[in-house]
Amino acid sequence: MRYQHIPAVILDWAGTTVDFGSLAPVSALQRIFEANGVPITTAEAREHMGVLKRDQIRSICAGRRVRDEWSGHHGQPPSEPDVERLFTEFLPRQAEILAEFSSPIPGVRETVEAWKAAGLRIGSTTGYTRALLDAVIPVAARDGYSPDASVTPDEVGGGRPKPFMCYRNAILLGAYPLWRCVKIGDTPSDIAEGVNAGMWTIGITRTGNEVGLSRNEWEALPPDEQAARERVAARRLAEAGARFTAASLADCSDILDDIERRLAAGEEP
Repeated sequence: MRYQHIPAVILDWAGTTVDFGSLAPVSALQRIFEANGVPITTAEAREHMGVLKRDQIRSICAGRRVRDEWSGHHGQPPSEPDVERLFTEFLPRQAEILAEFSSPIPGVRETVEAWKAAGLRIGSTTGYTRALLDAVIPVAARDGYSPDASVTPDEVGGGRPKPFMCYRNAILLGAYPLWRCVKIGDTPSDIAEGVNAGMWTIGITRTGNEVGLSRNEWEALPPDEQAARERVAARRLAEAGARFTAASLADCSDILDDIERRLAAGEEP
């Protein structure tokens, strides 16, 4: 299908286009909290995924268990200076391991190439800073994935759920109106970003944060367990406002075709 009504698709990075399972942020977050005497669980690291990492660290510190353990270990609850220090420690830890987790998820390269050939512009948003994303982009490009635009929270005055990164992508891509554009991501904050920008939204289940497994871990699960985990992920994303859900980016083409037909019929998000 040649897309005449959808001008652009805005994609997330980790868990949507690269890093199957969104593993890199979890690893770095767990390392910095453990180094500060308060180990966090994988669930705690994933709960607020998708927002600017400083905001995510602040939310983790505000959780009751982490706050209580921090108070017991450090003698007082985590403060804003603690958040800033943890964020400063997070950046080099994340940078150290990003290359390991920046290869495109299976099917992404072929899918994005087909979308571009069909007339779509491809933007991207992230919870990473520009310095971190600049470590991801060349690795993904080497393996065949390059969006037409990329925007980070530190470039627009705020991350998800604010819609500012989507606005900046629209400017860079020359794509409007926003209600004809599509936001695709694997976290509730991704979906909130798209909803707040007035865009159609697609939530990614299998490869993303809501399932949170590496490709090998996922493939080792029996089919009924896979289906159960995808249902839970789809429900959480739908509750966040996702108009549609899909297992992976490679499974989104039929949804884009549906959105194209809906737009042609005069429907809005």
